[in-house]
Amino acid sequence: MIRKQRTKIKDVLASEKPVDSITVMGWVRTKRDSKDFSFVELNDGSTPKNIQIIAEGSLKNYEEVKKLTTGASVKVVGALVESPASGQKFEIKAKEIEIFCFADPMEYPLQKKGIPFEKLREVAHLRPRTNTFAAMARVRHHVAMAIHKFFDDRGFVYVHTPIITGSDCEGAGEMFRVSTLDPENLPKTKEGKVDYSKDFFGKPTYLTVSGQLDGEMFALAVGDIYTFGPTFRAENSNTSRHASEFWMIEPEMAFYDLEDLMDLEEEFVRYIIQYCFDHCMDDLEFFDKWIEKGLIDALKHVLESKFARVTYEEATKILEGAEKSGKTKFEVKPGWDVEMGAEHERYLTEKHFKVPIILHNFPKEFKAFYMYQNDDGKTLQGTDVLVPRIGEITGGSVREHRLDKLKALIEEKNLDMKQYEWYLDTRKFGSVPHAGFGLGFERLVMFLTGMKNIRDIIPFPRTPGNAEF
Repeated sequence: MIRKQRTKIKDVLASEKPVDSITVMGWVRTKRDSKDFSFVELNDGSTPKNIQIIAEGSLKNYEEVKKLTTGASVKVVGALVESPASGQKFEIKAKEIEIFCFADPMEYPLQKKGIPFEKLREVAHLRPRTNTFAAMARVRHHVAMAIHKFFDDRGFVYVHTPIITGSDCEGAGEMFRVSTLDPENLPKTKEGKVDYSKDFFGKPTYLTVSGQLDGEMFALAVGDIYTFGPTFRAENSNTSRHASEFWMIEPEMAFYDLEDLMDLEEEFVRYIIQYCFDHCMDDLEFFDKWIEKGLIDALKHVLESKFARVTYEEATKILEGAEKSGKTKFEVKPGWDVEMGAEHERYLTEKHFKVPIILHNFPKEFKAFYMYQNDDGKTLQGTDVLVPRIGEITGGSVREHRLDKLKALIEEKNLDMKQYEWYLDTRKFGSVPHAGFGLGFERLVMFLTGMKNIRDIIPFPRTPGNAEF
């Protein structure tokens, strides 16, 4: 069996002493020839680092080995020996090299160094072969593992919420419709509208924008739960921070108040950073060197800082004061009736507090119908965790558990009460205070890697006008 023969390059590089015989397999990064031997840099995707292979002219297929180019795949059997070169502890002196497949340098698109990310998106099926996107895949893996471990260690139950839904959690209406109706021959009602009773589910259905509402149902039965799955937004937005398909982490906790919620959000962000330091520091060092200088120091600063907690009203006064005093000038003038943008969030975290902050108690008009209403009649108990460089990284709230208040907000937002009858049931039967937050997985990975565009965080991004691969 091939698998049992192979040692991953990550483990080879961690070796403490030479080995008489070892087998590695991977893809050629570079090759250079001397008179009687060749140097091959090999990578197998287990680490950002390569292992150097010494291929001597005495190899029986050396003439074939000399034809190897970037992208070719090989199996190498040889001795792990101490390397005389600086910067590497070991190299492999090949005894045999089996070539799985060549990569024609005239056709293989990953030849040049420093290929722009925009160009790599055109070959998204091959870009995992690059150092950046292999590192990205490993970081995504470790962050996903950290998420599951964080919640499992705290007794949370992982709940799989539906991807197809009849409810709009956000009330925004920007949802992808799911239908089996023939668009060329739509059934119509007497009023001339589309007759969805003839559709697969018998009514309009959509791809979910959030698993929150379904998650609340389980939190109000089993205590603490979390969801972690794909969500979809039909926003025609072409920014570096938006995608049409992305993953969300959404915990919901029974018997939580605002302070409990903010404590958990802060604990969660810290835990994820520490987990990545412990499990994929090589990859973070790669991103620190090639993508964003100072990344690791910035992450350490977040890890070691106490998060400031500030109300929306207090934050607004800080922003207004900064502009009035001439300390800064915002493109959008801040104010109580103005939703904060990235420029405001970054000023608060990078200039004023110089630490992450948890913004809370938002104006009623800005937030969704399910948030708990304060007694002042103008604010809701929402939370946003803002971090330097990124801005908002999580958004949450105490959920409105009082039936009359929840109904009033649904009406105020002009939403269809019938759509939420099932949701309102939990406020009739044993309702309790509860809270939760949502975090976009890709935005979290952007924060951890310093990458600037969400299209380079997702293996095969789905954005307006783009559903390739």
